[in-house]
Amino acid sequence: MLVGMVGNLLTIIALVRCPRVRNVAAAFIISLCVADFLFCVLVLPFEASRFITGSWVHGDILCRVVPLVRYGNVGVSLLCIAMITINRYIMIAHYGIYTKIYRPIWIGCMIIFCWLLSFGMQIPTFIGIWGTYSYDEKLRSCSIIEDEWGRSSKTALFMIGFVIPCLIIVCCYARIFWVVHSSETRMRKHSVANTGKEKREAKAKKNEWRITKMVLAIFLSFLVCYFPITIIKIYDKKVLYPVLHVIAYLLLYMSACINPIIYVIMNHQYRQAYKTILMCKRPRLLSLTPGGSSYGGKCKEDSKTVVSQVSIALTPIRCHELPELPDRHM
Repeated sequence: MLVGMVGNLLTIIALVRCPRVRNVAAAFIISLCVADFLFCVLVLPFEASRFITGSWVHGDILCRVVPLVRYGNVGVSLLCIAMITINRYIMIAHYGIYTKIYRPIWIGCMIIFCWLLSFGMQIPTFIGIWGTYSYDEKLRSCSIIEDEWGRSSKTALFMIGFVIPCLIIVCCYARIFWVVHSSETRMRKHSVANTGKEKREAKAKKNEWRITKMVLAIFLSFLVCYFPITIIKIYDKKVLYPVLHVIAYLLLYMSACINPIIYVIMNHQYRQAYKTILMCKRPRLLSLTPGGSSYGGKCKEDSKTVVSQVSIALTPIRCHELPELPDRHM
């Protein structure tokens, strides 16, 4: 809980304050960090309490609110990861439409959609017409249990909030890997005649591929942390294997603090941003680099760069009054 609170709050501050890491992917990562931070603040203290006391001692109202926040945060996290993956896919495979889609207004709408869908799916359960939030004697936890008609929303939430986003992410990465492989094959065939322009393009591709791999690592860590608890909840409703439930809960709790660790390990820019915040330094304002990760806007000068991993021509991008810097030195 403490590691997750500090790590996610530090990441939010770093992404907001440091132009070097302020890009489209960062907007979704901020949303992801907010969800994880709220999980640490609003969910984990009550989870710790139920393990210590062996029961729920916080009343009926919190017994409905806490699982609502828990399940909602799971949905927000996975949908944000899916949005980042789709962002990577469009930038790499369909760069021609990238700047039309990723404008500030649409990015905001995408983030709002993630939160509204995740919590909106739980309204029927919260008001008790499709399962209900209540205390589960077998799990000694507040969770989704069957209503008086024997209905529960767990399976539907699993399909809509977990399986479908996972399938979208897997399909996007399959396409990304294919595009990158094809691009690298073409580059190797023409490696003898490499010009300065082609070398710059190759460097831009390498930088973009690094952040794509970081997002893949975040997704895989999400699967490791959330998949066990999801499967156990569905297929062991009678709690015949309580040890597996405990292990699954521990993995679930770990998910709230693992993402900042991934950022530190895999991203040089994030490490520099953390140092800037921790050492109370003034963030450096650098010139615009790969435009595909930026929001676009008006500025006095045009900055030419290659963003798509398969773009061959240099694409002019106008910078915004906020000098956001994407994906360089990752």
